[in-house]
Amino acid sequence: MTITEEKPPRLEKSVLRFRDAVALGKLGVLGRRGRAMLTAVGISIGIAAIVAVVGISASSQANLLQVLDDLGTNYLTVKPGQSFSSDEDVELPAESGGRLSILDQVQAVSTVAQLDVTVRRTDQMPATDTRGVVVLAAEADLLSTLNGKMASGRWLDAGLSGYPTVVLGTTAAQRHGVDISEGGQLVWLGEQWFAVVGVLQAMPLAPELDSAALIGTDIATQKFGYQGSPTTVYVRANPDDINAVRDVAGATANPESPQEVEVTRPSDALEARAAADTAFTTLLLGLGGVALLVGGVGIANVMVISVLERRNEIGVRRALGATRRHVRSQFLVEALVQAGLGGFAGVLLGAGVTIVYALVMGWPIVLPVVGLAGGVLAALLVGGLAGLYPASRAARLEPAEAVRPA
Repeated sequence: MTITEEKPPRLEKSVLRFRDAVALGKLGVLGRRGRAMLTAVGISIGIAAIVAVVGISASSQANLLQVLDDLGTNYLTVKPGQSFSSDEDVELPAESGGRLSILDQVQAVSTVAQLDVTVRRTDQMPATDTRGVVVLAAEADLLSTLNGKMASGRWLDAGLSGYPTVVLGTTAAQRHGVDISEGGQLVWLGEQWFAVVGVLQAMPLAPELDSAALIGTDIATQKFGYQGSPTTVYVRANPDDINAVRDVAGATANPESPQEVEVTRPSDALEARAAADTAFTTLLLGLGGVALLVGGVGIANVMVISVLERRNEIGVRRALGATRRHVRSQFLVEALVQAGLGGFAGVLLGAGVTIVYALVMGWPIVLPVVGLAGGVLAALLVGGLAGLYPASRAARLEPAEAVRPA
C-alpha cells in the first residue's frame, strides 16, 4: 500500500482588474455621496472658471476678427495735432481731404467737422443738457468710406444734404431716447428743429460717431457758417500700402505744418484692446487655477479622512489577500472618480456661462475643444495628485493594525 503525500492547496494569486478597481472606486464614492458631491464642487468651480475664461476669450477674439474682417484694417484717421509754435488751436486746411484723395494708394476719403452748436431732445431742455452728444457736419460719402451701416432709417445722401435733417449715432439715439421705428422724431439742433432720418449702427473703427449728431455739409454751411475745415479726415487705402500712406498723410493733408497733423490707424486700438484682453484672460486663468488647487486640497483632505474611517475595511481586504497595490489603486480610483465628476460638471457649467455671455454680448459662440478636453484632463490630473498620498497611506496599513480597535 502506497501512501501518497497530499500537496497543500495552491493559493491563487490575488488579482485586481481595471474594471474591478473602477467598480470599487464607484462604490466608495456612492457610499459617501454627500461628501463626494461637496468635494467635486471645488474641482467643478475651478474647471468652470477655466473653461469659461477660455471660451469667453475665444468668443471675444472671434468677434474682434469678424469686426476687422467686416470693416477692414486699411483705415487711417487724420486729425489736427498739437502746435509747437503757438497756443492757438490747430486746424486742418479745408482742402486736406481733397489732397489726400489724389494719392494713388487711397481708395476713398471723407471728412467730418465738429460744429459749435448743440443738440437737445426738445427746446424746453436747458442749453447745457446735450447728453454728451456733439454735432458734426458730414459728407455724403462718409458711410460708404467707413463701410458703416444704418440701424434704421436712411443716410444723409446728396438729396438731404441741404435740408434740416440729422442722423444720430447709436449712443446719441439712446441718450436722447430717439426711436424712429415708432414714427417721425425731431430734435432741437442749433436753435431749430431737425428731423431724425436715420440711426447708425455702432462704428467700432470710428467710435466718436456713436455719440454724434450728423448733418449735411450744405445745411451746415447755410445755417451755421461751416467753412469746410474738417476736424477728422477718414482715409481708406489699399491694404498693402497702408503704411506708405500713413507715412505721407500728414505732409499731404497740411504741407505747411505736417508736424501738426496726427495720423492714427483705428484698427491698432482694437488690436491693443485684444492684447489687454489676453493679459486679463491670463489673470483669470490664474484665479481658476487657484480654485482648482483648492479643490485638489479638498479631495486630499477628504480622502485622508476616508482612510482613517475605513481602517477596518482596509484590514479585512488585506487579510483576504489584497495587496498594497490593490488598496492603493482602490483609493486612487476613488479620488479620480470624484475629480472626474467635478471636471465634467465644471466643463458643462463653463460652457453654459460662455454661451450665455456670448449671446448677451452678440458675439459668435466659440467653445475650444482643447479647452473642454483640457478641463476634464486637468481635473483628473489634480484628482490623481491629490489622491496619491491618501492612497499610499492606506496601502501602508498592516492587516492586524488596521483591524485593531482604536
